[in-house]
Amino acid sequence: MKSIAFLAAALLLAGALVSCTQSAKDENASMTQTVTELSTFAQKSSYAVGMDIATSLSQVKDDLDQAALLQGLSDALAGRDPLLTDEEAQQVMQEFSQNMQARQAADRSAASTRNLEEGHTFLAENKEREGVITTESGLQYRVLREGTGPSPKATDRVTVNYSGKLIDGTEFDSSYKRGQPATFAVNAVIKGWAEALQLMKVGGKYELFIPSDLAYGERGAGQSIGPNATLIFEVELLKIEE
Repeated sequence: MKSIAFLAAALLLAGALVSCTQSAKDENASMTQTVTELSTFAQKSSYAVGMDIATSLSQVKDDLDQAALLQGLSDALAGRDPLLTDEEAQQVMQEFSQNMQARQAADRSAASTRNLEEGHTFLAENKEREGVITTESGLQYRVLREGTGPSPKATDRVTVNYSGKLIDGTEFDSSYKRGQPATFAVNAVIKGWAEALQLMKVGGKYELFIPSDLAYGERGAGQSIGPNATLIFEVELLKIEE
């Protein structure tokens, strides 16, 4: 779900639009009139603003009454007396934000529990696969190609190619697709990576199965990696930086 701050930014954008256009060219024009062609810059920019607001509100669209939303925008644009006082509107928005926060917390808690259970099940089954090695920390890995060069230390910088996906197969990152290897310090990445890299030799390629406590844990990462997600990576160690 979009953050409360992001929703607030969308509503502020709508408010800015209203304040900048207090006098509508035609107060009787319908807010629901269908536009099939954008011939002027004003039409194009207005349509783009509408798209941006709709995108920002997409995660809460089921909580909104579209007719009332359009009526509020129409009344404000035309300068008509609003159906809510400023105090009432502020109180409603505060309650709306509180409801969103509560639902967001509940959704995240449910996702956290689900991801943890699914990760435990996956790792328990995966460790029985041929070639999978489990370390003391709980990291699992499989050697796809053994390297012949040196192994990095925790304080070294390395250059790697990699791809990452969730246990359902959803890919969330890939240096291969970007066409650009990544360079970073071994001790600057998640624990599962740091441990695995020190097991590898230059030229090697491993498949890593990283439990959530060795990955991003409860906090997750970005929009793609949820709380307590178990992650799978293919990592190719290209070189240790001088």
